[in-house]
Amino acid sequence: MKPIVTHIDTACCLIRIEDLTILTDPVLDSPGKRYHHGWGAFSKKTSTPAITQEQLEEVDLVLLSHPQHKDNFDEAGKAFAATVPTILSTPAIERMLPNGIGLKPWESHDVVLRSGSVLTITATSAQHHPHWLPGFISGSVIGFMITHSSAPETLYISGDTIYFKGVKHIKERFPKITYALLHAGGVQFPYLTGKGCYTMDSKGLQQMMETLRPEVVIPIHTEGWTHFHEDTNALKTALDNSSLQLQQSPHFLKAGVAVSLDDLREQ
Repeated sequence: MKPIVTHIDTACCLIRIEDLTILTDPVLDSPGKRYHHGWGAFSKKTSTPAITQEQLEEVDLVLLSHPQHKDNFDEAGKAFAATVPTILSTPAIERMLPNGIGLKPWESHDVVLRSGSVLTITATSAQHHPHWLPGFISGSVIGFMITHSSAPETLYISGDTIYFKGVKHIKERFPKITYALLHAGGVQFPYLTGKGCYTMDSKGLQQMMETLRPEVVIPIHTEGWTHFHEDTNALKTALDNSSLQLQQSPHFLKAGVAVSLDDLREQ
């Protein structure tokens, strides 16, 4: 499969697989603005995208874990996504943009590459809220599993999720995961729901790694917003101090730099 990944901002990554260019969770706004994410949840954007909308080359496909939160789909990101041929996301995207295709967990969408090979993109389940809250508080979220008809590697993108029992179902359906982009950051809104997490903190990330056992782990969604409560440095410290014997060490990408995931696999 040989994916090449450039981390842009938050969970926004540019992924190239053969002739296909994919953009994930587009956030392209400049920092400084305060956003409302619903149900009284507010935060401010603090990071600058490493690549601007003008610098982006032609994108064929957007993979959007969910369209309802601005830290995954801000104003400039939404405007850019409207110009891309196809957006895959939850069914809500079909009501928002005419180029949107909604997927429920375990539904798939195929893309034919110039080589004749087929990329199959399967929506995976996700839980974007603390376990004691009902799902409608955050709304539906999906992750993505990308498989290639002519290569054994798989690429998993978790979407905004905590570690939950559904992760074991992902492992059952996809026993061998090569590369994993995992949304971390320990998102919290203490004034609303205390210390309950809406994305993985270091503990949840380690549980995800233990269960799925991907060969290459790349944490993303760790910087850029004031509602993230475990940034990259805090996550690194927590992993360094962990008593768990993980079979792989996460790779933290430098924003704006294209990296071959095959090269990381060989390290």
